Amino acid sequence: MMRPIYVVNNFGQFNHLIHRALRDLEIEVELVPNSTSREQVAEGCRGIILGGGPAIERAGNCSQYLDLGLPVLGICLGLHIIAKKFNGDVNPGRSGGYGPVEVEICNHDNILAGYPGKVSVWASHADEVSQLPDGFTLLARSSICNNEAIAFLDKQIYGLQWHPEVSHTFEGKRVFENFNRICLENIG
Repeated sequence: MMRPIYVVNNFGQFNHLIHRALRDLEIEVELVPNSTSREQVAEGCRGIILGGGPAIERAGNCSQYLDLGLPVLGICLGLHIIAKKFNGDVNPGRSGGYGPVEVEICNHDNILAGYPGKVSVWASHADEVSQLPDGFTLLARSSICNNEAIAFLDKQIYGLQWHPEVSHTFEGKRVFENFNRICLENIG
């Protein structure tokens, strides 16, 4: 049996929707707490999605999962965990709470393959990546946030400010299909 993708629960209100979105796409998936040991994650899955949540202080072991050589997709808080781990800056955003944002896709490879040049997404900008970490590539930006999506392409680590799992986001499932493809290619 193929190892699942782990969705790491960071106490966010949408973590169960990420899990359900993958299940609906018939992708093997398991929702795990962020207290799961680094070793269990390394042995148990083929890719990791770091879900959203209220505070980086409650992110448990998430930053340890970024050293495992597995593909990682960080969503909202997950993106912030990635940026902090690689010495980027995360600061309060100017625009605050949840709402619609028009995002310009700058790089259509990998995680954003198949998207048009501009998409309407649903995002919270309470916090956002203000300084791209070294080694990272900008994938998408908006008029309110310079770093809507970023990637460390060599390590297959991707981060999105927006929530692909909510219905208000344009074709969010495509992100999960792309991530699943990346995970499968990584196996071999």
